[in-house]
Amino acid sequence: MELRTLRYFVAVAEELHFGRAATRLHMSQPPLSRAIKQLETDVGALLFTRSPAGVTLTAVGAVLLDEARALLDQADRVRVRVSAAAGAAAITVGILGGGTDPAVTRLAAAYRRRHPGVDIRVRDTDLTDPTCGVRAGLVDIALTRAPFDETALAVRALRTDPVGVVMRADDPLARRDRLRLADLGDRRWFQFPPGTDPVWQSFWNGGRPREGPEVRAVQECLQAVLWNGTVGLAPLGHDLPAELAVVPLTDMAPSRVVVVWNEGDTNPLIRSFTEIATTAYRH
Repeated sequence: MELRTLRYFVAVAEELHFGRAATRLHMSQPPLSRAIKQLETDVGALLFTRSPAGVTLTAVGAVLLDEARALLDQADRVRVRVSAAAGAAAITVGILGGGTDPAVTRLAAAYRRRHPGVDIRVRDTDLTDPTCGVRAGLVDIALTRAPFDETALAVRALRTDPVGVVMRADDPLARRDRLRLADLGDRRWFQFPPGTDPVWQSFWNGGRPREGPEVRAVQECLQAVLWNGTVGLAPLGHDLPAELAVVPLTDMAPSRVVVVWNEGDTNPLIRSFTEIATTAYRH
């Protein structure tokens, strides 16, 4: 069995969907299906039960999943130890707007346990670059939010969060249980400076151009709301000062938490980071 084929198998086993697994692996579905069929031939048993309702692991597949994960982890550790011996065991992680999410804490602890000898450097970035410096080569991998221009980048989704509108707690609209984007049509919004990724800017502007003060950091967003009565979008679930409120938006797409790295980068520390992050954000 080749390690590459085992990685294909693990992706299908975790996604339980060939299309999603192919997207995750940055390949088309037909060669992925052929690779899994060949693996089943090599093993001499079905690994998945396929039906119109979806894909499930067989008993043999469940056993192979445990073994495949262990083999891939060991392969990564070998690569990292060799890199460490060569003095190259380091990874730089970009984090968008701070790391207060509990999942980041779980990820950091798990990554340190897996790679105790690796030099982990963290670059805290503002809101003007959703790739946190990946595209510019300033970091190896980033924890951030989509959507943004994904050209030449690899992206793995970790979680989706509903989005709401942040406003002052004494705003009349703050008393509503939910709002629609049309309810905010005459309001000033905080927005990002010129040159910001247009896909990113459009999402956080609710899909159309807005007027309002420019901001670069989360705290600047909150201060713009507090001092100027500006409104803006934010993921739900984060603590806010008592003077501010967030109201869910019913017609706004959720925000995806993702990891992103440069497509084609084969650094085993990056692959390990994505796998550990996927587990950390499931809890």
